[in-house]
Amino acid sequence: MDDLDDAVRRVAAGDAAAFRRIVAATSATLVRLGARITGSQSEAEDVVQEAYVKAFQAISGGRFEQRAKVATWLRQIVTHGAIDALRGRARRPVPSETVDDVGFGVEGSADARVALAELDDLLRELPPEQRAAVVLQSVEGHAVSEIAVIMGCSEGAVEQRLVRARATLRERLGS
Repeated sequence: MDDLDDAVRRVAAGDAAAFRRIVAATSATLVRLGARITGSQSEAEDVVQEAYVKAFQAISGGRFEQRAKVATWLRQIVTHGAIDALRGRARRPVPSETVDDVGFGVEGSADARVALAELDDLLRELPPEQRAAVVLQSVEGHAVSEIAVIMGCSEGAVEQRLVRARATLRERLGS
């Protein structure tokens, strides 16, 4: 049994403190994912915090069915939360950030930061579901089947989102 499964079992049995192990093991990855989808470190942190609240309530309330691995399930909650956050931008202002503020997980060269800023600018042109699909595949390295589980849709829907996203990006780049 892996450590996350053990922590889930303990939380479900009433050991709320065991949830800290889940947070410690997944927070960096989930914040990075949220930042890549939303383009905002602070928004990603909010999305992940809300995801942890939902996850804790589901686990402690006996509603986590363990149909997917814990980490995959958490990615699913964060991805949906990030998509909702992108949709909500039309209703509320979002503080601007530079790419240095965003948790893309790349340290070092100015060239890498410039490339990330350009990527983020391009991804902003995409609808939320397409942006999430591109990030999950091209940046996070997930297979279409994994993305379908994370996004809660069919593999065909993921492929369609990726095709549309690529077409939009090609058009924007003038290729």
